[in-house]
Amino acid sequence: MDHNLANALEKAGTWDTAFFDQSTREEVRELIRLKGENLVDSFCSDLEFGTGGLRGKRGVGTNRINKYTIGMATQGLCNYLLKSNTDTPLKFAIAYDSRHQSPELAMITAEVCAANGIQVFLFNELRPTPELSYAIRTLKCSGGVMVTASHNPPEYNGYKAFWSDGAQVVAPHDQGIIAEVRKIQQIDEVKWTGNSHLIQNMPAEMDDLFIEKSLEQCLSRNEPTMDFSMPIVYTALHGTGATLIPNVLSKYGFTNTFVVKEQHAPDGNFSTVKSPNPEEAEALKMALALAEKVNANLVLGTDPDADRVGVAARDNQGNLRLLNGNETGALLVDYVLSRKDEAGLLKDNDFIVSTVVTSELIREIAQYYGVKDFVTLTGFKHIASVIGELEGKERFLVGGEESYGYMIGDFVRDKDAVTSCLIIAEMAAWHHSQGKTLYDQLELIHSRHQAYLEHLISIKKEGISGQKAIQDMMHNLRSNPPKSIAGSDLIYIDDLKTGVRKQLISGQEMKLDIPKSNVIQMHLSDGSKISARPSGTEPKIKFYISVQEKVEGSYELLMEKLSDRIAAIAVELNVN
Repeated sequence: MDHNLANALEKAGTWDTAFFDQSTREEVRELIRLKGENLVDSFCSDLEFGTGGLRGKRGVGTNRINKYTIGMATQGLCNYLLKSNTDTPLKFAIAYDSRHQSPELAMITAEVCAANGIQVFLFNELRPTPELSYAIRTLKCSGGVMVTASHNPPEYNGYKAFWSDGAQVVAPHDQGIIAEVRKIQQIDEVKWTGNSHLIQNMPAEMDDLFIEKSLEQCLSRNEPTMDFSMPIVYTALHGTGATLIPNVLSKYGFTNTFVVKEQHAPDGNFSTVKSPNPEEAEALKMALALAEKVNANLVLGTDPDADRVGVAARDNQGNLRLLNGNETGALLVDYVLSRKDEAGLLKDNDFIVSTVVTSELIREIAQYYGVKDFVTLTGFKHIASVIGELEGKERFLVGGEESYGYMIGDFVRDKDAVTSCLIIAEMAAWHHSQGKTLYDQLELIHSRHQAYLEHLISIKKEGISGQKAIQDMMHNLRSNPPKSIAGSDLIYIDDLKTGVRKQLISGQEMKLDIPKSNVIQMHLSDGSKISARPSGTEPKIKFYISVQEKVEGSYELLMEKLSDRIAAIAVELNVN
């Protein structure tokens, strides 16, 4: 018998016991009877509690999201919290999104926390991730959990774990939590019930407090030329953004906001889209159709837990065009810094943060305004970590990453699509009042610095075989990198896993001043950069292609040239 199947059968047998509910036991028996790939994938391994929390497909088994794996992970999290906070009564905040079983999994998390003597503030309705981050900070909680699988397909769920600063956990707490979670081997080690009086509803005023802080980030609200009637289309993609974003736009003063009604109600099936991911053009299809109908200037769409936002705007010909995450990030950074500069509000200790796979244009914009810039590993927890380290000494203004996540101000410590939607809308209205589109402004930014164009390619590789395929792809890039790509020589490679930069011609090596991560970056002679990294949350390997060139002559022809260069790189890498 295959080793993986034998291992899965042995582990599945332990789930057909009195510790588990009857429905679970019946499903396990059926998997055992079939002895198929689903049994192996469900039981061959344990669902990993990663550095950001849990994420996986829903179902029975040790490698699935269910009440038992959630309970065991939460017990390990509680054990770490109790060890780390021996002198302080513990408080914990919990929120959840619109996915199937999210309310039930949130309640199980709350019950395990309470059974361990931890006071719980539980949102009694779905709410966005950034509001949870804000609530943790406002209520001075020891940590929190957001039950969500972000923008993953409907069959997924999980949770993000937060620390007392409102950011997702980082070192040393991430490894400490993982160690405690791994110690929980049996479900009878979990404190499932007790102290239910410690669970209480999140204070009712949290929504208003959060919206008020979002509005405080605005920069042009009192300008007499602002057009508050500019038509805006918003879609929640069946997620949590519906609870706050139309409200915050209305409170700002926008009077002409249209929501995509078919996608406004919570729906764990995300029945109107293939994937509830605003990074994918298909997800915004209905919003774009409504925008054409009402002649909207701007389209905004958020993912299920409302930490990412996709944007479309009118170009110079009046056509709606999607902005990619780097373009939106560059526009936001330029808007925040330029408006503060015009008002004389920039300070010597101001800074922004981006990540290693985010467009370098964002750094150039910061340098243009004399603002310090920091670069972190991929993931907003690393951005939040920099902000936390500099708190009280430096002032964070704005930051983001290419994957449609941004943060304005530091009152939350995670991607914040609520405040981002507000500031993007304000930015569009401000430029509109100056007679410009967002694309006019993007061209101006490119002309001032360089024209940048980026593209992300994600390759899905599921299951155990998929994990090995991704490992092999990364190994091949490290051990046998190409000498040239699309006609440009490979000059040097940054391997963030070893922390070494290697020059291809001379063979010389130098150490990189950045924490280690499984990322490879290839730098070409024409300035192009290709980054490769396995996703930390999905069974994917991602390739980030960035090209650039100085603007001389026709801007439109140059952008076409850069687009063709990206296509050529993708073909040669065989990842298109």
